[in-house]
Amino acid sequence: MSAPARQNSRQRYDAFSMTLHWITAFSVIFLFASAHIWEQLEKGTPLRKGLQAWHISFGILLALVMIVRPLWRFYCQRQTHLAVAPAESSTPMRIIAHAVHGLLYLLLFTQVVLGFLFRWSQQEPFNFFGLFDIPTFIHVDTALRHTLAGLHINVAWALISLAGAHALAALLHHYVLRDNVLRRMLPLRDSMPLREDK
Repeated sequence: MSAPARQNSRQRYDAFSMTLHWITAFSVIFLFASAHIWEQLEKGTPLRKGLQAWHISFGILLALVMIVRPLWRFYCQRQTHLAVAPAESSTPMRIIAHAVHGLLYLLLFTQVVLGFLFRWSQQEPFNFFGLFDIPTFIHVDTALRHTLAGLHINVAWALISLAGAHALAALLHHYVLRDNVLRRMLPLRDSMPLREDK
């Protein structure tokens, strides 16, 4: 990036990027929690069915967000008024951060695909918050549903573990390193202004 462009780079992410990030975070937590909660409930109960329906809807929402996020990021990187300046950190920390973000994206895309394939293998209709049904784009053999379910669970654990490490790293930056890494993704601009460079 040229020097003038770097000077005009934002220090915080734009509101839409923040919204996509926090929808992703909430969706991952809800999807993981809801799946483990309904496993403790008796089959056929309204609460279990309701949690499953919400789980599917948030899974679809996550799929939509994961389509929009890379496209929006690609667009922002080419717009001076939206591009975010790199965080002040050492080269090893930047490499680790990029690796973690890349792996998170890979796990999110994998989990979304597995979720759709698993649902289609059940050969049951599903819809988005009761607004519209999702058609079956790919025929998936019902014999694969147990394999897909197992993969879906394993990736869920990997995803929630890495997301937890990502969150802990953000808190470490905020409370120990006392930099602006976390604040850049928070919308509380007035109550949590960016810290001055030391």
